[in-house]
Amino acid sequence: MSSPGSSRSRRARAVAVAAGLAMLTPMAACGSGEEDGPPTINLYYPPEQSLQQVVDRCNAQAQGRYRIAYRVLPRQADDQRVQMVRRLAAEDTGMDVLGLDVTWTQEFASADWIREWTGADADEAQRGTLAGPLETARYQGKLYAAPKNTNVQLLWYRSDLVQQPPTTWDEMIEQARELKSRGKPYQVITMGAQYEGLVVLYNTMVASAGGQILDADGTGAVLDAGAVTALEQLKRLATSGVTTPSFANATEDPARLEFQSGTGAFQLNWPFVYPALREGNPELAEKVKWARYPGVDASTPSRVTIGGINLAVSAHSRHPAESFDAARCLRDAESQKITAIKGGVPPTLEAVYADPEMDEAYPMKETILAELKDAATRPLTPAYQNISTVISAELSPPSAIEPDRTADELRKSIADALESKGVLP
Repeated sequence: MSSPGSSRSRRARAVAVAAGLAMLTPMAACGSGEEDGPPTINLYYPPEQSLQQVVDRCNAQAQGRYRIAYRVLPRQADDQRVQMVRRLAAEDTGMDVLGLDVTWTQEFASADWIREWTGADADEAQRGTLAGPLETARYQGKLYAAPKNTNVQLLWYRSDLVQQPPTTWDEMIEQARELKSRGKPYQVITMGAQYEGLVVLYNTMVASAGGQILDADGTGAVLDAGAVTALEQLKRLATSGVTTPSFANATEDPARLEFQSGTGAFQLNWPFVYPALREGNPELAEKVKWARYPGVDASTPSRVTIGGINLAVSAHSRHPAESFDAARCLRDAESQKITAIKGGVPPTLEAVYADPEMDEAYPMKETILAELKDAATRPLTPAYQNISTVISAELSPPSAIEPDRTADELRKSIADALESKGVLP
């Protein structure tokens, strides 16, 4: 891919801002007048089953000082980001608290679209928060968001077929081959389509192999020996004969449904698959257990890529003090427990995992917490969206990977992608 030069980046930003202004000036104008009574704090957040209950709780706790209004973003992450980028680039004052994918915080901070968390707000956001999620909320050593929920994938396996869950990818491949030779369900099911799920899979393998994609500053492409080892592992999986025929096109929910149909022995996926399996195939659910995600080397535990949502305050909010107060309530321990138990999203506050009410909703909570304490983040850079795009393109299909050549091409493509920051792709 060719590198967008700095002038092209400036033009792209100008086009994005102009487009945003053209589309959103009426909305910004509508939000610019003075309000009568307590201010409305507009929360822009993805669809979440139990979030309105949390909003109602925080509104009661505010005791009339402000009212939070939940503005539901589109379901698809790319659509969420595009809407927020356009409105923030247009300096829309109608946005206050923003629910950002953990990969967007640095981009939004570098573009001066969100405010730094300081003083008591920062202290509260950091107190008791797991280190991995907290790392995704920082940019250049400063805190720009508060982690609301996190996520990690687990290994889900058929306990009626496998006595002990594998601890490495190679061990899992061998177990699957042995099951296949006996005519048993054997497939290893996970996400290999050209999208973010493939980047997450590769990033986990890189971190588990002790490798790096970017340097420590997030400004240069590294793709070291561990990253090459991860390419070798991904190629080995794709050509092992134990993945599904749809592996190179599989995303999260189709992978879940394929495992739920009973053809797989192993599934690598997010915890949402567990309640869905209990509802969709309760007989199979009784046979399915969970374990830590497999590693690349038997001597080293896996390091699993985290997901989740961070809460940020818009730089253009006319009510920043109330917005920070609202954000603190929306992600405090009680709010996180509600969304964990009723919405199925793992908390970022470690203390919530010890709550007895978590036991039934999250029987796998100890495994999740163990992974979170040694989690991997995706490359922390304002240019992450561009980097994700080129990584998924270079790795697709995984069966065509040539480790050394692919690593060289990734270094070049990522170096190009790092030149474009904070603009619409």
